[in-house]
Amino acid sequence: MNEVFLGIDVGTTAIKIGVIAKEELCYEQSRKLTTYFCDNGARYQKGQEIIDTVTLLIQEIPAVLRMQVERIGFSVAMHSVMPFQKKIGNVYLWSDTQSSELVEQFRGTELAKKLYRVTGTPIHTMSPFFKILHFKQIGEYGSKTRWYGLKELLMHQFTGEYMIDYSTASATGLFNLENLYWDNEILKLLDLSENQLPRLVDPLYSQAIKADFARELGLSGATRITIGASDGCLAAYGSYISTGVPNSLTVGTSAAVRKVSTEAIFDEERQNFCYYLAPDSYVVGAPSNNGGCVLEWASKILADSDSEFYALLTERLMKSPIGANGLRFHPYINGERAPFWKSGMTAQFKYLTIQHTKEDMTRAVVEGILMNIRILKEMVGDVNELTLSGGFFKNEMLRDMTSEVLGVTCYHEQSTEPIFGLYYLIYGATTGIEVKKPIQFVQENVTLYNSIYDSYFE
Repeated sequence: MNEVFLGIDVGTTAIKIGVIAKEELCYEQSRKLTTYFCDNGARYQKGQEIIDTVTLLIQEIPAVLRMQVERIGFSVAMHSVMPFQKKIGNVYLWSDTQSSELVEQFRGTELAKKLYRVTGTPIHTMSPFFKILHFKQIGEYGSKTRWYGLKELLMHQFTGEYMIDYSTASATGLFNLENLYWDNEILKLLDLSENQLPRLVDPLYSQAIKADFARELGLSGATRITIGASDGCLAAYGSYISTGVPNSLTVGTSAAVRKVSTEAIFDEERQNFCYYLAPDSYVVGAPSNNGGCVLEWASKILADSDSEFYALLTERLMKSPIGANGLRFHPYINGERAPFWKSGMTAQFKYLTIQHTKEDMTRAVVEGILMNIRILKEMVGDVNELTLSGGFFKNEMLRDMTSEVLGVTCYHEQSTEPIFGLYYLIYGATTGIEVKKPIQFVQENVTLYNSIYDSYFE
């Protein structure tokens, strides 16, 4: 495909853009976003700051290349809510916990089970269903408020219309996954009408950019806007298309195991997520709050500086045996999503004695993270292969340990950014599957980790 494509990925910590021409990434840039925190559990970003950042990133693309852009596509973080009255306001993020009491009231009820079966969205504070229900109950916004999110904010800015794709909508807790519409029964629970929500469209839906905004950005007026999908779905899809492996593990600040599936898959007890991507294509998975952020926390506890901790990480791991001399670490420093879905969960060292060293504690932290990820892996079904991506895997020993703890063949995949998944979704698989070299593991270590896992979280 010779079309010059601009992908825009609006995540929860940063906005990334990438220009792909002749099937090669020829320009990329990113800028961090500010997240605001309140004591009541509110976590939000300012809608206008998001628009301003996207605008600036596009304007920074070299002018000659910018004018060649023929299509723009979007990836956005899931579970956002922007109450809209007369002007752009705050965008509440997945990590907002204001609805925690409501969620606990719902958990385990027949209604909660029905909501999960219909939508594929787990019962958790991340769900926009509970965010909206919370705001409705406390009366913070009027009855005529419209309820949008990141994708709708961007679409209105670029096209003049508030709309959302099926993929992003399927993570709202309001969307009927089987029939691809806003579920009437769920809307009744929230006392909402469809005209208070954005128009639903296919992820490949496209239309022309607004002429005045194209001029402001220095883009061609003929540029087409394709709505795209959600970041998690696109990251999983990009990995699948480039490697042929449908299962992926991403560990950045948080962690998620995802599987591209031809059918919707539900686990009512542990509640995997199941989100729409394309006809007969779903992304099934399980997320954790506790990925690389746990290592970052450990670096402040077990070393004088972050740089010292990461410089010594491999050495420390090698000095402590598998099992960390009996020390266990439950890594729930940020509460936990799958499979517990409890924001109040806490972390702990178990069996800590005076004999344990910093090396043992470091190994226990890493093993705890990976043992928890093994639970996620089991939630997505039969997994024999995994692609690994994210900053956590820059360290070779962490890659090796992951393969051994999970007991599956793993491949290190560096190009799993949602922008690549977006490109493949729009244009199809344009190149052959990349042959990857599997990460080597020691079978004896796999056996040891298996024996530890059986009782690790007791």
